[in-house]
Amino acid sequence: MKQILVLLSLCALLCHTSCESKKEEKVEETKYLVTSPLKRDTLVTREYVCQIHAISHIELRALERGYLEKIFVDEGQSLKKGQLMFQIMPLLYKAETQKAQAEANFAEIEYKNTKSLADSNVVSKNELALAKAKLDKAKAELALAQVHLGFTEIRAPFNGIMDHFQVRLGSLVDEGDLLTTLSDNSKMWVYFNVPEAEYLEYKAKEKKDNMLKVNLLMANHELFKYSGVVETIEADFNNETGNIAFRATFPNPDGLLRHGETGNIQMTVPLKDALIIPQKATFEILEKKYAFVVDKDNVVRSREISIAAELPDIYIVNEGISAGDKILLEGIRKVKDGDKIAFDYQDPKTVIPHLKVYTE
Repeated sequence: MKQILVLLSLCALLCHTSCESKKEEKVEETKYLVTSPLKRDTLVTREYVCQIHAISHIELRALERGYLEKIFVDEGQSLKKGQLMFQIMPLLYKAETQKAQAEANFAEIEYKNTKSLADSNVVSKNELALAKAKLDKAKAELALAQVHLGFTEIRAPFNGIMDHFQVRLGSLVDEGDLLTTLSDNSKMWVYFNVPEAEYLEYKAKEKKDNMLKVNLLMANHELFKYSGVVETIEADFNNETGNIAFRATFPNPDGLLRHGETGNIQMTVPLKDALIIPQKATFEILEKKYAFVVDKDNVVRSREISIAAELPDIYIVNEGISAGDKILLEGIRKVKDGDKIAFDYQDPKTVIPHLKVYTE
């Protein structure tokens, strides 16, 4: 009986030792992949919400009171400079012009007769001067009547696209009433707001006679095929938002862009000695980004990081880690703060080119 008990104890001891050995082997076999931030010059693309405007967008208003007699154009039509658009009933102004013309003709005849008599010393020079003044006054009144008659015709002041009608045929319009709007879409002005810090970066890197090129991401998430250039920056910052408005000019030869559209400006900015880490080496808690940093004792410590820019599969880091730190690349959901790990180190130059964000 004693021998049986000894044998059972021995078996149990051997079994326990074997399990402990296997457990230790299992712990030793669990290795994590670790890398470091990559420090190098790079380019980042920043996006800004923008408003698209025609370089000329004006309101066409009636210059005289009267009935809208004729409409020669249609909504959305492309117009040429000087093209007749609207005709306000001109009968009254035609009559006034004819009256002014007749008075001018009479004054001219009177002036010629007076001049003939003055040349023969029949009348004085003062009478001739008075006749000349009457003629000048009649001509001025004729010119004014012709201007008023011209105001009954509304013509396109430049090449452009007409918007919808604000009045209909036969409407009684007063002086100053809005008829329609006209947009010159040959070029587009695109406005976007830039934060103060990014404005200062731009000005520090701005080169004389070298305007910054930008791209336009349209509302359908496609890039506009023509690039634009930043031509002007407004004078003042908005104290409420801390932003300043930039204006980029885009060519629009196909007429695709229209006044009032929206989109996103994409500005490519160079970053010197940027610190790059894989997105999959980070995790988020309460909208803050963290990474696990492996210390000299192989213990992982969570550390909050500040993201300067986001690119496909990578982050550009502002603060929180340095180029010499070791960060956990894989297994961030399998460890917790303070765990001691075994790891294999992989050079970031080989990690970054083969990245793809995935869920473990």
